[in-house]
Amino acid sequence: MGGLKDELLKAIWHAFTALDLDHSGKVSKSQLKVLSHNLCTVLKVPHDPVALEEHFRDDDEGPVSNQGYMPYLNKFILEKVQDNFDKIEFNRMCWTLCVKKNLTKSPLLITEEDSFKVWVIFNFLSEDKYPLIIVPEEIEYLLKKLTEAMGGGWQQEQFEHYKVNFDDSKDGLSVWELIELIGTGQFSKGMDRQTVSMAIGEVFNELILDVLKQGYMLKKGHRRKNWTERWFVLKPNIISYYVSEDLKDKKGDILLDENCCVESLPDKDGKKCLFLIKCFDKTFEISASDKKKKQEWIQAIHSTIHLLKLGSPPPHKEARQRRKELRKKLLAEQEELERQMKELQAANENKQQELEAVRKKLEEAASRAAEEEKKRLQTQVELQARFSTELEREKLIRQQMEEQVAQKSSELEQYLQRVRELEGMYLKLQEALEDERQARQDEETVRKLQARLLEEESSKRAELEKWHVEQQQTIQTTEAEKQELENQRVMKERALQEAMAQLEQLELERKQALEQYEGVKKKLEMATSKTKSWKDKVAQHEGLIRLIEPGSKNPHLITHWGPAAFTKAELEEREKSWKGKKGTE
Repeated sequence: MGGLKDELLKAIWHAFTALDLDHSGKVSKSQLKVLSHNLCTVLKVPHDPVALEEHFRDDDEGPVSNQGYMPYLNKFILEKVQDNFDKIEFNRMCWTLCVKKNLTKSPLLITEEDSFKVWVIFNFLSEDKYPLIIVPEEIEYLLKKLTEAMGGGWQQEQFEHYKVNFDDSKDGLSVWELIELIGTGQFSKGMDRQTVSMAIGEVFNELILDVLKQGYMLKKGHRRKNWTERWFVLKPNIISYYVSEDLKDKKGDILLDENCCVESLPDKDGKKCLFLIKCFDKTFEISASDKKKKQEWIQAIHSTIHLLKLGSPPPHKEARQRRKELRKKLLAEQEELERQMKELQAANENKQQELEAVRKKLEEAASRAAEEEKKRLQTQVELQARFSTELEREKLIRQQMEEQVAQKSSELEQYLQRVRELEGMYLKLQEALEDERQARQDEETVRKLQARLLEEESSKRAELEKWHVEQQQTIQTTEAEKQELENQRVMKERALQEAMAQLEQLELERKQALEQYEGVKKKLEMATSKTKSWKDKVAQHEGLIRLIEPGSKNPHLITHWGPAAFTKAELEEREKSWKGKKGTE
């Protein structure tokens, strides 16, 4: 019943739309009253004038929209419809309301009656949504059926070209566009008007009237047993036979059900191509015009009985349903694909945004790293320049000290040479200068003490130089170790200050040793006075005698270069110069 209601609604929609003269979506109540009365008449629905007047009573609401008319249409008309009305009459009533307003005025290859049949076929093949359209797949199906009915060959390339030029803004054609497409003969070139009309009639009979097969055959009478030519029409559950193909004089029906069967008969009584239709209460003998027609009819009737057993609809309706289900499936798959594409696109956009954010962060990090690297390199260059300057200055000082050491070494060599000259004479004075030897031993003890102090001073200097080398090496480390190097430098500065304090202590001890040396020297002078008689003997060696004499009354200092190398004034001057240089560093 739902399928019948949908088919009726399509034709009623055309009628309602035709009554909407100003395209506002509404129709006047008086026109809807007339339409409802006509629908009740053609659909053989009991007319309820009270409900009609009640629903469409005059008030200030004005015209009624399609949605406003649907409750009355469903309740008082469509729900009461039985399958006992003339579908052609119903369709023709709706067609009459809309044809004059919508049918093109251009001359067409088909008649108005053919246009009506195309209109009904359109309602059968159109989609179940409004406004009604027929999709390209159904257009192709209809045109193929018409081409086959005309006996022509289907031009697939021509239709593909037509689809390419199809308006992309539309999903299909309206009924009037379809009538114009068929009426202009675009897909029936070379065919006359009569051939096109016959093809439309044949497709109409199959799709709308459910005619599965029709044609002339001979039928044997049940009473007089004579053979009479009749026009047979096969439908899903009945075979009707008429006097002629105009279907005006119906002679009878053969009701088909799942218990019926069809059998081939041998030729007899001068009749050929015989077959038998067995029903519950009757048997019909029929003679086809030739063996091909006989086989076609047997196959068609057998297929019809088989469908009745299965409870299946006619083939064309089943095929239409399958096509619709296939389109729905494809549409659902397409929507699902679009949804997935949107999700993928959204995910891709999110990924792009994330990548862009990461890229910006990387650029910012790279910029900061470059800036930090630039600052680090600049600081490193400054430190290298500063430490290079200090290194050059220390190298210069070291060179000067090496020159002084070389000079003092030369003086020491000369002194040692003079001492070796005196050793011979000193042996001769050994016995007389016993006291003086003792004094010399004391002097040697002092000298050892002073040498030890000088050795400690040299060790400290070597340690200071070692620390200085380590400080230079730490300069070459990375920026990350800068703070640690600074701490080490401070510690080494402190160690250097401690070494300076130790040097000052050593200087004090050296002065004490010098004082001891003065005491020893006095003892030596006393010993010398005892050996005064020896001076006359060695007068010729006056220069050598002066070397072992106390000498000048001024104080003399002892260093690692030997006694009397520097005066006290010279040593104080050098100490001031060294402290001044250390302060500038």
